[in-house]
Amino acid sequence: MESERAAAETGVPPDADAVLEDELSRERDELRALAQRVQADFENYRKRVLREQASVVERATEGLVESLLPVLDSFELALGTLDGADEKVRKGVELVYAELLGALEKAGLERIETDGALFDPNVHEAVMQEEGDGEPVVGETMRNGYRLKGRVVRPAMVKVTR
Repeated sequence: MESERAAAETGVPPDADAVLEDELSRERDELRALAQRVQADFENYRKRVLREQASVVERATEGLVESLLPVLDSFELALGTLDGADEKVRKGVELVYAELLGALEKAGLERIETDGALFDPNVHEAVMQEEGDGEPVVGETMRNGYRLKGRVVRPAMVKVTR
C-alpha cells in the first residue's frame, strides 16, 4: 500500500524505481569500466614513453661511445710508443687513458677477449689467416673489439690461425 501511495503522489509506478535503479547501476558499471580502460591505456602509454626515452638515451650513448673508440685506439698506440719517453709524460698519458677507459666502462663498454680464443665471426673480424693445426683460433689482435651492454659495437680485427 505504501508503494502505491508513493506512486500515486509522484506519478511513478512502483516498479519504475527498480528499473531506474537497474539503469543507474548499469550506467555506473559502464562508467567504471570506461575509467578502468582509460587508466589502463594511460599506464600503457606511460610505459611506452619510458621505453622510448630509454631507447633514445641508449642510442645517444652508443653513438658517443662509438665515436670515442678511435680515441681509445690512439691512446693505446701512444702508450705502446712511450717506452723511452719522460716518466711524467708516460704517467700523464696513462692517467688520461685510464680515466677515458673508466668512463666508457661505466657506460657499459667491455673489451672482447681475443688472444687464444676460438674464432667467432660474431665478435671477430678476420683480416689475416695463418696455417695451423686444429680449429681456427685467434692468433693476433690487430684492433680491439668492444661490446656495449652486451651488444657488439665493433668486432675485434684479428689474425686467425687455422
